[in-house]
Amino acid sequence: MNTIYIIGDSTVEDNQPPFRGWGWALPQFVRDGVSVKNYALSGRSSRSFRAEGLFEPVEREIGPGDLLLIQFGHNDEKDDERHTDPDTTFPQELWRYCEFALSRGAQPVLMTPVCRRFFGGDGSLFYTHGEYPRAIRKLAAERHIPLADLKEDSRALYKSLGEAKTAELFVRLAPGEHPDFPDGHDDKTHFNAYGAKVIAGLVARELQSLPESAGFMKRESA
Repeated sequence: MNTIYIIGDSTVEDNQPPFRGWGWALPQFVRDGVSVKNYALSGRSSRSFRAEGLFEPVEREIGPGDLLLIQFGHNDEKDDERHTDPDTTFPQELWRYCEFALSRGAQPVLMTPVCRRFFGGDGSLFYTHGEYPRAIRKLAAERHIPLADLKEDSRALYKSLGEAKTAELFVRLAPGEHPDFPDGHDDKTHFNAYGAKVIAGLVARELQSLPESAGFMKRESA
């Protein structure tokens, strides 16, 4: 049985309701006989994920014919110990994950970070990830690693839906609805279960379009 391994941050991880990352919903789109192991964890960057030993289970388990999906960027931007530079340390960290997967006969896929929900007053959608998506695209091109441009896919989706419909994909809580958010919550980064499934559908279509990963996905996800 081939396995899809996923590493990343809170937009990817399984999470606890009402929060869900797209990795939680991806098993709905894979072929019978394909296993999905989602090791993504909230708050991690490409640097801190490895530094905290979170990649070690993948190192132990991944093997020939498996797939490694890599989505970082949200927390690499942070001005703390998680920070990486988009021109130097960020692509270096990403390449280390790719290089290890390749050394085990597995196939890495680089993914740009999913878009945040920040609309302007005129209905435009702000860019919030700086140079990190560009760095991922550049590394993929230079190292001939398959790329799933989730940043552009999610951006196009949000613009097509508009601000109000896009908000339905994200965690939004009324005051008193959840004990952890007594004053309510209007999240612009993290998905609810419905949103996670919609974004996982974008991921599935990207993977279906790549020769290296198409065989892992159900045909109807194309």
